[in-house]
Amino acid sequence: MRRPLRPEESRLWSQVTSTVHPLPGRASAAMNLSAPPGEALPAPDPAGAPLRLAVSAAAARKPGPASGPKTLEPARRRRISRERDPIGAHIDLHGLGQDAARAALERFVLECWREGQRAVLVITGKGIRGDGVLRRLTPEWLAAPHLQAVVAGISEAHRRHGGEGALYIALKRRPLDASAPPRP
Repeated sequence: MRRPLRPEESRLWSQVTSTVHPLPGRASAAMNLSAPPGEALPAPDPAGAPLRLAVSAAAARKPGPASGPKTLEPARRRRISRERDPIGAHIDLHGLGQDAARAALERFVLECWREGQRAVLVITGKGIRGDGVLRRLTPEWLAAPHLQAVVAGISEAHRRHGGEGALYIALKRRPLDASAPPRP
């Protein structure tokens, strides 16, 4: 058995229900929201029209693509960390500002891809309290549209390669026409 609502709970419920409105072009709300929870709801509309609750535009939106590039497949990460797939090159971004680091990273990744490298190591450092700016932004930079045709995935490096302060970057195969620029 449910307890009756207290007066402050009823006031709060009425405030909540006053902010809910039907979507444009839709029937009225799915239930009588002015009735507090726990009380009997009225019967549905006799016309049989489907009733819906209003949903905010942000909640109705489908989630977009992830903000970073794909995660490296576990088997490929293991091969890279055990150096069965060689790490073709590495770059150290320590001491660079955001703009310089991004430019250097993009240049490095594209150059390695053109040379046919399949895996590279990017050393970002951990930052002062493990929340370094370069460490946080590097995956976002690698997700840029012009690098999507080049970067296959990223993963945190093994401890002997830098651990939390470094990333493995798996690069996609270069097309047969080497002169063709990468396409998104």
